[in-house]
Amino acid sequence: MKYKRSLLKLSGEALMGNNEFGLHSTRLQQYAEEVKKVVDMGAQVAIVIGGGNIFRGFSRIKEKTINGINRIDRIEGDYMGMLATVINGIAFQSYLGNVGICSYIQTAIRMDQIAEPFGKERAIHHLEKGRVVIFVAGLGNPYFTTDTAAVLRAIEIKADILLKGTRVDGIYTTDPEKDKYAKKIKSISFDMAYQMGIKVMDQTAFILGNENNLPIIIFDINRKGNFKKVISGEEIGTLVSKLEK
Repeated sequence: MKYKRSLLKLSGEALMGNNEFGLHSTRLQQYAEEVKKVVDMGAQVAIVIGGGNIFRGFSRIKEKTINGINRIDRIEGDYMGMLATVINGIAFQSYLGNVGICSYIQTAIRMDQIAEPFGKERAIHHLEKGRVVIFVAGLGNPYFTTDTAAVLRAIEIKADILLKGTRVDGIYTTDPEKDKYAKKIKSISFDMAYQMGIKVMDQTAFILGNENNLPIIIFDINRKGNFKKVISGEEIGTLVSKLEK
């Protein structure tokens, strides 16, 4: 096992499978089973989940403007997105329980009946006890994405690696879903990823990872066994790190 403590970033869109929005039970079950494989190895796992499957799903029409004025303010919209991550976190906690994994939810916005308030020492304690920690509500502030929240939480809990699970197996020179000649990049520096304008994570997340020397691996979470392979040190996906290797 190469990475003892990891933070897995899952997008809200990943949880909706082939649906247009909402949650897909088969996908949730699959991800829970993937996490169990890693926990059973003795690895420590924290998770940050996005909320795009819920907020973007029902807001497509509402986001349109009336006489040039947005119906939903950016700040209000960001808070709605934070609450969407809470719904996803509760759902995923349930599926983790179904496969026998004990997990705790920590939230950046207090809601004591549902989750613990975020606390890094408490989170590390849970991880050391073999529990999975699910961080929700982003950073509790508007204008910050869950990608940035994932990097910051990974730094705070002293994770060895941040893993972003996507539907493609890494970073490519162009969009592989649109360009059959796209070439996969196995390893890239933060500086180069920033210069290339790589969109798989937002630029703030890359800058924060670079400044704190937190390596990030972009990999295909939908391929069974990949999460365990990455934790074990197999060269899966694309490594983004301080120095290009």
